[in-house]
Amino acid sequence: MNYHIAICDDSTTDQEYISVLVADWAKASGNSVTIKAYSSAEAFLFHYADDKNFDILLLDIEMGGMDGVQLAKEVRRDNEAVQIVFITGYSDYVTEGYDVSALHYLMKPVHKEKLVDVLKRATQKIKKNGRVLHLELSGEMVRIPFYEIRYLEVRQNYVTIHAKQDYTVKKTLGEFEAEFDDRFYRAGRSFLVNLTYIQRVTKTEVYLSDGTGIPLPRGQYEPLNRAIISHN
Repeated sequence: MNYHIAICDDSTTDQEYISVLVADWAKASGNSVTIKAYSSAEAFLFHYADDKNFDILLLDIEMGGMDGVQLAKEVRRDNEAVQIVFITGYSDYVTEGYDVSALHYLMKPVHKEKLVDVLKRATQKIKKNGRVLHLELSGEMVRIPFYEIRYLEVRQNYVTIHAKQDYTVKKTLGEFEAEFDDRFYRAGRSFLVNLTYIQRVTKTEVYLSDGTGIPLPRGQYEPLNRAIISHN
């Protein structure tokens, strides 16, 4: 498979170093890569406006002008699938990655073994993102990528799939659960939640990245947190 990877770093030396590591990984793993390097967030976004065909973004956080976190937020406005990896010389930014579902942080200087591990995880997630849910609605087949589904909700005999738009079908939550992979967690009798969208968990509620609050049944706090850690 050919992966499209962008490297955004205002240091030409770091750009070249990361590019070599990525190329070495691709050769060793039997993958092919198209690598494009940018010296600023603004330069990347100028190109991205016309070409959104990227699988992995390796973003330096500390850049002049727009930083890597701001850049990631711009990308996440319409792209939930791309894998984002931050590269930084400081650990202060780690919590900001939750807002953009960053896959990982790499500390400078980047070690080859750690970058290889992160790229392996990224490609595994990309393959997962290829999975889709098929729904037949009014005689029409609808394909919904798993990564677009935030959660499913039961109301009486119907299930609503909350994705880029909502779809309601007469089906049980258990039937959907059997179709999904381990990124989905059964939160009680009424909800099936995509772990990748969870931003915060309390003893009584789950908060998603879009602000949605989902009630969490008693006894589910610890199992849900274990599922989140295991999935990541």
